[in-house]
Amino acid sequence: MMLLSRFLRAVIRSGDLCLIDHRGRDWRFGDGTAPHVSVQIHDKATQWHLLLNPELTVGEAYMRGTLTIERGTLFDFLDLSARNLEYVQSHPFQKVLGRFNRLLRRLQQHNPVGKAQRNVAHHYDLSDDLYDLFLDEDRQYSCAYFDSDSTDLEQAQINKKRHIAAKLLLNRRGLKVLDIGSGWGGLGMYLAQQTGAQVTGVTLSTEQHKVSQQRAADRGLAHQASFELRDYREKTGTFDRIVSVGMFEHVGTGHYTEYFKQVKNLLADDGVCLVHSIGRMDPPGTTNAWLRKYIFPGGYTPALSEVLAAVEKAGLWVTDIEILRLHYAETLRHWHDRFQAQREKARELYDEEFCRMWEFYLIGCEIGFRRRGQMVFQIQVAKRQDAVPLTREYIGEWERGVVAEESQAAE
Repeated sequence: MMLLSRFLRAVIRSGDLCLIDHRGRDWRFGDGTAPHVSVQIHDKATQWHLLLNPELTVGEAYMRGTLTIERGTLFDFLDLSARNLEYVQSHPFQKVLGRFNRLLRRLQQHNPVGKAQRNVAHHYDLSDDLYDLFLDEDRQYSCAYFDSDSTDLEQAQINKKRHIAAKLLLNRRGLKVLDIGSGWGGLGMYLAQQTGAQVTGVTLSTEQHKVSQQRAADRGLAHQASFELRDYREKTGTFDRIVSVGMFEHVGTGHYTEYFKQVKNLLADDGVCLVHSIGRMDPPGTTNAWLRKYIFPGGYTPALSEVLAAVEKAGLWVTDIEILRLHYAETLRHWHDRFQAQREKARELYDEEFCRMWEFYLIGCEIGFRRRGQMVFQIQVAKRQDAVPLTREYIGEWERGVVAEESQAAE
Protein backbone atom coordinates (compact mmCIF):
# COMPACT_ATOMS: atom_id res chain seq x y z
CA MET A 1 0.00 0.00 0.00
CA MET A 2 2.92 2.33 0.61
CA LEU A 3 3.85 2.35 -3.09
CA LEU A 4 0.23 3.05 -4.14
CA SER A 5 0.01 5.80 -1.51
CA ARG A 6 3.19 7.41 -2.83
CA PHE A 7 1.80 7.27 -6.39
CA LEU A 8 -1.58 8.76 -5.41
CA ARG A 9 0.07 11.52 -3.38
CA ALA A 10 1.98 12.52 -6.51
CA VAL A 11 -1.01 12.51 -8.86
CA ILE A 12 -4.08 13.50 -6.76
CA ARG A 13 -3.54 17.21 -6.15
CA SER A 14 -7.07 18.58 -6.55
CA GLY A 15 -10.16 17.43 -4.64
CA ASP A 16 -10.52 15.33 -1.51
CA LEU A 17 -9.96 11.57 -1.84
CA CYS A 18 -10.05 9.20 1.10
CA LEU A 19 -8.85 5.71 0.24
CA ILE A 20 -9.67 2.87 2.62
CA ASP A 21 -7.30 -0.05 2.03
CA HIS A 22 -8.10 -3.76 2.37
CA ARG A 23 -7.10 -3.64 6.03
CA GLY A 24 -9.47 -0.77 6.81
CA ARG A 25 -6.83 1.97 7.10
CA ASP A 26 -7.62 5.48 5.79
CA TRP A 27 -5.29 7.33 3.40
CA ARG A 28 -6.08 10.90 2.32
CA PHE A 29 -5.02 12.67 -0.87
CA GLY A 30 -5.67 16.04 -2.55
CA ASP A 31 -6.08 19.60 -1.33
CA GLY A 32 -9.33 19.08 0.58
CA THR A 33 -11.56 20.87 -1.93
CA ALA A 34 -14.67 19.39 -3.53
CA PRO A 35 -15.52 16.82 -4.67
CA HIS A 36 -15.23 14.86 -1.42
CA VAL A 37 -14.95 11.14 -2.15
CA SER A 38 -14.19 8.00 -0.16
CA VAL A 39 -13.50 4.67 -1.86
CA GLN A 40 -12.65 1.32 -0.36
CA ILE A 41 -10.39 -1.36 -1.83
CA HIS A 42 -11.41 -4.82 -0.66
CA ASP A 43 -8.39 -6.94 -1.59
CA LYS A 44 -4.62 -6.65 -1.83
CA ALA A 45 -4.46 -7.66 -5.50
CA THR A 46 -6.57 -4.66 -6.54
CA GLN A 47 -4.11 -2.32 -4.80
CA TRP A 48 -1.24 -3.69 -6.89
CA HIS A 49 -3.22 -3.55 -10.12
CA LEU A 50 -4.20 0.07 -9.41
CA LEU A 51 -0.54 0.95 -9.13
CA LEU A 52 0.50 -0.85 -12.31
CA ASN A 53 -2.43 0.03 -14.61
CA PRO A 54 -4.97 2.43 -13.03
CA GLU A 55 -6.70 3.19 -16.35
CA LEU A 56 -7.87 -0.41 -16.73
CA THR A 57 -8.08 -1.43 -13.07
CA VAL A 58 -10.41 1.27 -11.74
CA GLY A 59 -13.21 0.19 -14.05
CA GLU A 60 -12.60 -3.52 -13.55
CA ALA A 61 -12.51 -3.17 -9.76
CA TYR A 62 -15.73 -1.14 -9.74
CA MET A 63 -17.45 -3.73 -11.95
CA ARG A 64 -16.41 -6.63 -9.74
CA GLY A 65 -17.09 -4.88 -6.43
CA THR A 66 -13.48 -4.94 -5.24
CA LEU A 67 -13.60 -1.13 -5.26
CA THR A 68 -16.69 0.54 -3.79
CA ILE A 69 -17.76 4.15 -3.33
CA GLU A 70 -18.32 4.86 0.37
CA ARG A 71 -18.83 8.63 0.20
CA GLY A 72 -19.93 10.64 -2.81
CA THR A 73 -20.99 9.08 -6.10
CA LEU A 74 -19.31 7.32 -9.00
CA PHE A 75 -19.65 10.59 -10.91
CA ASP A 76 -17.80 12.43 -8.12
CA PHE A 77 -15.02 9.83 -8.09
CA LEU A 78 -14.49 9.88 -11.87
CA ASP A 79 -14.77 13.68 -11.92
CA LEU A 80 -12.05 13.92 -9.27
CA SER A 81 -9.89 11.50 -11.26
CA ALA A 82 -10.37 13.51 -14.46
CA ARG A 83 -9.43 16.78 -12.71
CA ASN A 84 -6.06 15.20 -11.90
CA LEU A 85 -5.50 13.41 -15.18
CA GLU A 86 -2.64 15.67 -16.27
CA TYR A 87 -0.68 14.66 -13.16
CA VAL A 88 -1.40 10.98 -13.75
CA GLN A 89 -0.24 11.20 -17.35
CA SER A 90 2.92 13.10 -16.40
CA HIS A 91 3.99 10.48 -13.82
CA PRO A 92 7.16 8.71 -15.09
CA PHE A 93 5.69 5.20 -15.00
CA GLN A 94 2.47 6.29 -16.75
CA LYS A 95 4.54 8.09 -19.41
CA VAL A 96 6.27 4.80 -20.23
CA LEU A 97 2.93 2.95 -20.33
CA GLY A 98 1.47 5.69 -22.55
CA ARG A 99 4.35 5.43 -25.03
CA PHE A 100 3.92 1.66 -25.16
CA ASN A 101 0.18 2.02 -25.89
CA ARG A 102 0.84 4.54 -28.66
CA LEU A 103 3.18 2.04 -30.32
CA LEU A 104 0.34 -0.49 -30.36
CA ARG A 105 -2.49 1.83 -31.38
CA ARG A 106 -2.52 0.80 -35.04
CA LEU A 107 -2.85 -2.83 -33.99
CA GLN A 108 -5.55 -1.97 -31.43
CA GLN A 109 -7.56 -0.20 -34.13
CA HIS A 110 -7.00 -2.68 -36.97
CA ASN A 111 -10.53 -3.26 -38.32
CA PRO A 112 -10.39 -5.21 -41.60
CA VAL A 113 -13.51 -6.75 -43.12
CA GLY A 114 -14.59 -9.59 -40.83
CA LYS A 115 -12.89 -8.39 -37.66
CA ALA A 116 -14.88 -5.16 -37.90
CA GLN A 117 -18.11 -7.17 -37.72
CA ARG A 118 -16.91 -9.11 -34.67
CA ASN A 119 -16.04 -5.87 -32.90
CA VAL A 120 -19.45 -4.38 -33.70
CA ALA A 121 -21.22 -7.51 -32.44
CA HIS A 122 -19.48 -7.17 -29.06
CA HIS A 123 -21.50 -4.03 -28.30
CA TYR A 124 -24.40 -3.66 -30.70
CA ASP A 125 -25.63 -7.25 -30.65
CA LEU A 126 -26.44 -7.17 -26.95
CA SER A 127 -30.01 -7.87 -25.88
CA ASP A 128 -32.47 -5.84 -27.89
CA ASP A 129 -34.34 -5.02 -24.67
CA LEU A 130 -31.29 -3.37 -23.11
CA TYR A 131 -31.28 -0.38 -25.43
CA ASP A 132 -34.99 0.24 -24.88
CA LEU A 133 -34.19 0.88 -21.22
CA PHE A 134 -32.27 4.12 -21.81
CA LEU A 135 -32.47 5.32 -25.43
CA ASP A 136 -35.17 7.56 -26.89
CA GLU A 137 -38.20 6.12 -28.66
CA ASP A 138 -36.41 6.10 -32.02
CA ARG A 139 -33.29 4.44 -30.59
CA GLN A 140 -30.85 7.15 -31.57
CA TYR A 141 -27.58 5.89 -30.11
CA SER A 142 -25.48 8.97 -30.81
CA CYS A 143 -25.08 12.57 -29.68
CA ALA A 144 -28.35 14.50 -29.49
CA TYR A 145 -28.71 18.22 -30.30
CA PHE A 146 -29.88 20.37 -27.38
CA ASP A 147 -31.03 23.82 -28.45
CA SER A 148 -31.91 24.88 -24.87
CA ASP A 149 -31.41 23.75 -21.28
CA SER A 150 -35.02 22.60 -21.10
CA THR A 151 -34.91 20.34 -24.18
CA ASP A 152 -35.65 16.71 -23.29
CA LEU A 153 -33.90 13.74 -24.86
CA GLU A 154 -36.71 12.86 -27.26
CA GLN A 155 -36.79 16.37 -28.76
CA ALA A 156 -33.00 16.67 -28.79
CA GLN A 157 -32.72 13.51 -30.89
CA ILE A 158 -35.34 14.85 -33.32
CA ASN A 159 -33.28 18.06 -33.46
CA LYS A 160 -30.18 16.01 -34.33
CA LYS A 161 -31.88 14.23 -37.22
CA ARG A 162 -33.27 17.53 -38.52
CA HIS A 163 -29.86 19.21 -38.27
CA ILE A 164 -28.16 16.41 -40.19
CA ALA A 165 -30.88 16.37 -42.85
CA ALA A 166 -30.41 20.12 -43.36
CA LYS A 167 -26.69 19.68 -43.94
CA LEU A 168 -27.32 16.92 -46.47
CA LEU A 169 -29.07 19.49 -48.66
CA LEU A 170 -31.97 17.21 -49.59
CA ASN A 171 -33.42 19.82 -51.92
CA ARG A 172 -35.35 17.51 -54.24
CA ARG A 173 -37.31 14.33 -53.79
CA GLY A 174 -36.03 10.93 -54.80
CA LEU A 175 -32.36 11.54 -53.99
CA LYS A 176 -30.40 8.34 -53.39
CA VAL A 177 -28.94 8.33 -49.87
CA LEU A 178 -26.46 5.87 -48.36
CA ASP A 179 -26.40 5.62 -44.55
CA ILE A 180 -23.10 4.06 -43.45
CA GLY A 181 -23.59 2.49 -40.03
CA SER A 182 -27.37 2.80 -40.07
CA GLY A 183 -28.04 1.50 -36.55
CA TRP A 184 -31.69 0.70 -35.88
CA GLY A 185 -32.72 2.66 -38.96
CA GLY A 186 -34.15 5.76 -37.30
CA LEU A 187 -32.18 8.35 -39.26
CA GLY A 188 -32.70 6.57 -42.59
CA MET A 189 -36.45 6.38 -42.04
CA TYR A 190 -36.55 10.03 -40.99
CA LEU A 191 -34.79 11.08 -44.22
CA ALA A 192 -37.08 8.91 -46.33
CA GLN A 193 -40.27 10.14 -44.68
CA GLN A 194 -39.28 13.79 -44.34
CA THR A 195 -37.68 14.35 -47.74
CA GLY A 196 -38.82 11.56 -50.03
CA ALA A 197 -35.28 10.21 -50.31
CA GLN A 198 -34.49 6.64 -51.35
CA VAL A 199 -32.34 5.44 -48.46
CA THR A 200 -30.05 2.42 -48.28
CA GLY A 201 -28.53 1.66 -44.89
CA VAL A 202 -25.58 -0.64 -44.22
CA THR A 203 -24.72 -2.07 -40.81
CA LEU A 204 -22.54 -4.83 -39.40
CA SER A 205 -24.87 -5.60 -36.49
CA THR A 206 -27.20 -8.54 -37.10
CA GLU A 207 -29.57 -7.33 -34.37
CA GLN A 208 -29.74 -3.78 -35.73
CA HIS A 209 -30.24 -5.04 -39.27
CA LYS A 210 -33.14 -7.25 -38.23
CA VAL A 211 -34.82 -4.49 -36.22
CA SER A 212 -34.35 -1.76 -38.86
CA GLN A 213 -35.86 -3.93 -41.60
CA GLN A 214 -38.87 -4.69 -39.42
CA ARG A 215 -39.32 -1.06 -38.38
CA ALA A 216 -39.30 0.12 -41.99
CA ALA A 217 -41.92 -2.49 -42.89
CA ASP A 218 -44.09 -1.55 -39.89
CA ARG A 219 -44.02 2.12 -40.91
CA GLY A 220 -44.84 1.39 -44.54
CA LEU A 221 -41.41 2.66 -45.63
CA ALA A 222 -39.86 -0.55 -46.94
CA HIS A 223 -40.10 0.77 -50.51
CA GLN A 224 -38.07 3.86 -49.53
CA ALA A 225 -35.74 2.67 -46.76
CA SER A 226 -33.90 -0.64 -47.04
CA PHE A 227 -31.10 -1.97 -44.86
CA GLU A 228 -28.27 -4.36 -45.63
CA LEU A 229 -25.97 -6.43 -43.44
CA ARG A 230 -22.82 -5.35 -45.23
CA ASP A 231 -19.43 -3.73 -44.68
CA TYR A 232 -19.36 -0.26 -46.25
CA ARG A 233 -16.22 -1.27 -48.16
CA GLU A 234 -18.22 -3.90 -50.03
CA LYS A 235 -20.93 -1.47 -51.17
CA THR A 236 -21.12 -0.46 -54.83
CA GLY A 237 -23.17 2.06 -56.79
CA THR A 238 -23.54 5.84 -56.86
CA PHE A 239 -25.35 7.95 -54.27
CA ASP A 240 -26.42 11.60 -54.26
CA ARG A 241 -25.91 11.85 -50.51
CA ILE A 242 -23.93 9.85 -47.96
CA VAL A 243 -24.37 10.13 -44.21
CA SER A 244 -22.56 8.39 -41.38
CA VAL A 245 -23.47 8.94 -37.73
CA GLY A 246 -21.58 7.33 -34.86
CA MET A 247 -19.79 4.87 -37.11
CA PHE A 248 -16.48 6.58 -37.88
CA GLU A 249 -15.30 5.88 -34.31
CA HIS A 250 -15.10 2.20 -35.34
CA VAL A 251 -13.08 2.71 -38.53
CA GLY A 252 -9.57 2.84 -36.99
CA THR A 253 -6.73 5.21 -37.92
CA GLY A 254 -5.18 2.78 -40.36
CA HIS A 255 -8.39 2.76 -42.41
CA TYR A 256 -9.23 6.49 -42.59
CA THR A 257 -7.87 7.03 -46.10
CA GLU A 258 -9.60 3.81 -47.23
CA TYR A 259 -12.86 5.13 -45.74
CA PHE A 260 -12.81 8.48 -47.52
CA LYS A 261 -11.67 6.95 -50.82
CA GLN A 262 -14.69 4.67 -50.65
CA VAL A 263 -16.91 7.67 -49.90
CA LYS A 264 -15.48 9.35 -52.99
CA ASN A 265 -16.08 6.22 -55.09
CA LEU A 266 -19.71 6.02 -54.01
CA LEU A 267 -20.55 9.73 -54.14
CA ALA A 268 -22.10 11.37 -57.21
CA ASP A 269 -20.08 14.19 -58.80
CA ASP A 270 -22.42 16.80 -57.31
CA GLY A 271 -23.02 14.77 -54.14
CA VAL A 272 -22.71 15.72 -50.47
CA CYS A 273 -21.51 13.59 -47.55
CA LEU A 274 -21.85 14.29 -43.82
CA VAL A 275 -19.76 12.44 -41.23
CA HIS A 276 -20.86 12.79 -37.59
CA SER A 277 -18.37 11.34 -35.11
CA ILE A 278 -16.91 11.64 -31.64
CA GLY A 279 -13.47 13.23 -31.70
CA ARG A 280 -10.84 14.74 -29.42
CA MET A 281 -9.66 18.33 -29.11
CA ASP A 282 -6.08 17.29 -28.34
CA PRO A 283 -3.50 15.58 -30.59
CA PRO A 284 -3.78 11.94 -31.71
CA GLY A 285 -3.75 9.44 -28.84
CA THR A 286 -5.11 6.06 -27.79
CA THR A 287 -8.41 4.66 -26.55
CA ASN A 288 -8.90 4.25 -22.81
CA ALA A 289 -7.84 0.69 -21.96
CA TRP A 290 -11.02 -0.18 -20.04
CA LEU A 291 -13.31 1.22 -22.74
CA ARG A 292 -11.40 -0.64 -25.43
CA LYS A 293 -11.58 -3.96 -23.58
CA TYR A 294 -15.16 -3.94 -22.32
CA ILE A 295 -17.22 -1.57 -24.47
CA PHE A 296 -15.77 -0.72 -27.89
CA PRO A 297 -13.01 -3.10 -29.03
CA GLY A 298 -11.24 -1.57 -32.01
CA GLY A 299 -12.81 1.83 -31.33
CA TYR A 300 -11.02 5.19 -31.29
CA THR A 301 -12.03 8.85 -31.23
CA PRO A 302 -9.79 10.74 -33.66
CA ALA A 303 -8.20 14.15 -33.65
CA LEU A 304 -9.37 16.39 -36.47
CA SER A 305 -5.80 16.46 -37.79
CA GLU A 306 -6.02 12.71 -38.47
CA VAL A 307 -9.38 12.96 -40.20
CA LEU A 308 -8.58 15.97 -42.36
CA ALA A 309 -5.32 14.39 -43.51
CA ALA A 310 -7.31 11.41 -44.82
CA VAL A 311 -9.85 13.69 -46.53
CA GLU A 312 -7.00 15.47 -48.27
CA LYS A 313 -5.46 12.20 -49.45
CA ALA A 314 -8.83 11.11 -50.87
CA GLY A 315 -9.08 14.35 -52.85
CA LEU A 316 -12.35 15.60 -51.32
CA TRP A 317 -13.44 19.13 -50.46
CA VAL A 318 -14.25 19.95 -46.84
CA THR A 319 -17.29 22.19 -47.25
CA ASP A 320 -18.31 22.57 -43.60
CA ILE A 321 -17.18 21.64 -40.09
CA GLU A 322 -19.18 22.06 -36.89
CA ILE A 323 -17.99 21.14 -33.39
CA LEU A 324 -20.60 20.02 -30.84
CA ARG A 325 -18.96 20.39 -27.44
CA LEU A 326 -21.21 19.57 -24.48
CA HIS A 327 -24.15 18.11 -26.40
CA TYR A 328 -22.90 14.55 -25.87
CA ALA A 329 -22.27 15.14 -22.17
CA GLU A 330 -25.96 16.06 -21.83
CA THR A 331 -27.00 13.07 -23.94
CA LEU A 332 -25.04 10.70 -21.72
CA ARG A 333 -26.49 12.28 -18.58
CA HIS A 334 -29.99 11.54 -19.88
CA TRP A 335 -29.01 7.99 -20.82
CA HIS A 336 -27.54 7.34 -17.36
CA ASP A 337 -30.60 8.71 -15.57
CA ARG A 338 -32.87 6.53 -17.72
CA PHE A 339 -30.70 3.47 -17.18
CA GLN A 340 -30.71 3.97 -13.42
CA ALA A 341 -34.50 4.27 -13.44
CA GLN A 342 -34.67 0.85 -15.18
CA ARG A 343 -31.67 -0.72 -13.43
CA GLU A 344 -33.54 -3.70 -12.03
CA LYS A 345 -34.71 -4.65 -15.51
CA ALA A 346 -31.12 -4.46 -16.75
CA ARG A 347 -30.06 -6.67 -13.88
CA GLU A 348 -32.69 -9.24 -14.87
CA LEU A 349 -31.36 -9.19 -18.44
CA TYR A 350 -27.74 -9.63 -17.34
CA ASP A 351 -26.38 -9.35 -13.77
CA GLU A 352 -25.06 -6.89 -11.20
CA GLU A 353 -21.57 -6.83 -12.70
CA PHE A 354 -23.01 -5.86 -16.09
CA CYS A 355 -25.02 -3.03 -14.50
CA ARG A 356 -21.90 -1.70 -12.81
CA MET A 357 -20.03 -1.93 -16.12
CA TRP A 358 -22.77 0.02 -17.90
CA GLU A 359 -22.88 2.68 -15.17
CA PHE A 360 -19.11 3.09 -15.40
CA TYR A 361 -19.35 3.35 -19.19
CA LEU A 362 -22.08 6.00 -19.26
CA ILE A 363 -20.65 8.15 -16.45
CA GLY A 364 -17.06 7.74 -17.60
CA CYS A 365 -17.97 8.90 -21.10
CA GLU A 366 -19.93 11.86 -19.74
CA ILE A 367 -16.86 12.89 -17.74
CA GLY A 368 -14.82 12.51 -20.92
CA PHE A 369 -16.93 15.18 -22.61
CA ARG A 370 -17.00 17.47 -19.60
CA ARG A 371 -13.36 17.17 -18.49
CA ARG A 372 -11.18 15.25 -20.91
CA GLY A 373 -11.39 16.98 -24.27
CA GLN A 374 -13.92 14.76 -26.01
CA MET A 375 -16.29 16.42 -28.50
CA VAL A 376 -18.36 15.63 -31.59
CA PHE A 377 -17.57 16.90 -35.06
CA GLN A 378 -19.77 17.04 -38.14
CA ILE A 379 -17.68 17.22 -41.31
CA GLN A 380 -19.38 17.86 -44.62
CA VAL A 381 -17.38 16.79 -47.69
CA ALA A 382 -17.98 16.85 -51.43
CA LYS A 383 -16.22 16.20 -54.72
CA ARG A 384 -16.91 19.74 -55.95
CA GLN A 385 -16.50 23.03 -54.13
CA ASP A 386 -19.82 24.29 -55.51
CA ALA A 387 -21.83 21.25 -54.31
CA VAL A 388 -23.39 23.32 -51.49
CA PRO A 389 -24.40 27.01 -51.29
CA LEU A 390 -21.80 29.70 -50.61
CA THR A 391 -23.06 30.42 -47.08
CA ARG A 392 -24.46 28.28 -44.27
CA GLU A 393 -27.85 30.02 -44.33
CA TYR A 394 -29.45 27.06 -46.10
CA ILE A 395 -29.02 24.93 -42.96
CA GLY A 396 -31.02 27.20 -40.67
CA GLU A 397 -33.60 27.94 -43.37
CA TRP A 398 -34.31 24.24 -43.90
CA GLU A 399 -34.59 23.57 -40.18
CA ARG A 400 -36.95 26.50 -39.62
CA GLY A 401 -39.12 25.34 -42.51
CA VAL A 402 -39.41 21.84 -41.07
CA VAL A 403 -40.25 23.20 -37.59
CA ALA A 404 -42.98 25.37 -39.11
CA GLU A 405 -44.44 22.38 -40.96
CA GLU A 406 -44.40 20.31 -37.77
CA SER A 407 -46.14 23.10 -35.85
CA GLN A 408 -48.88 23.40 -38.48
CA ALA A 409 -49.39 19.64 -38.52
CA ALA A 410 -49.78 19.62 -34.72
CA GLU A 411 -52.49 22.32 -34.72
